[in-house]
Amino acid sequence: LSLYSSPARETKYVENPQTQLEEGVSHLRHVMEPYTAWCQTELIHSSKIKVDSSLCSDFFSEGCEFLQNPPAGFYPRLGVIGFAGIVGLFLARGSKIKKLVYPAGLMGIGASLYYPQQAVSIAKVAGTQLYDWSLQGYIAVESLWKDN
Repeated sequence: LSLYSSPARETKYVENPQTQLEEGVSHLRHVMEPYTAWCQTELIHSSKIKVDSSLCSDFFSEGCEFLQNPPAGFYPRLGVIGFAGIVGLFLARGSKIKKLVYPAGLMGIGASLYYPQQAVSIAKVAGTQLYDWSLQGYIAVESLWKDN
């Protein structure tokens, strides 16, 4: 046996014959193709006009300008925060909940180290929301308990 050559195989591809249903669907697709292409181009054109005229385009243009002229030290900070997320993925072996919590938690810790004022304001809002949700849950459980 040679190490670099392989014997020629005698293979023959045989295509399965199409059923009547497959032929009918194929014929219908070929007949409807001009109409679907027209609908797709009209939909893309109309959605592009809506996106271009909306406030979303202003947001994206501001984002592009920010990324082209970032503040000093933005990209190293972004790298550290992203690396914290990757480390979180590495540490979160096993559970799917860990895969959600660890990267988000480590990225949140990294971001709060670099942006403490924004972290405090987010924590305040999240705390009040969590308190409201827990109060609503307590009221719901209490009403169910009293009804029974």
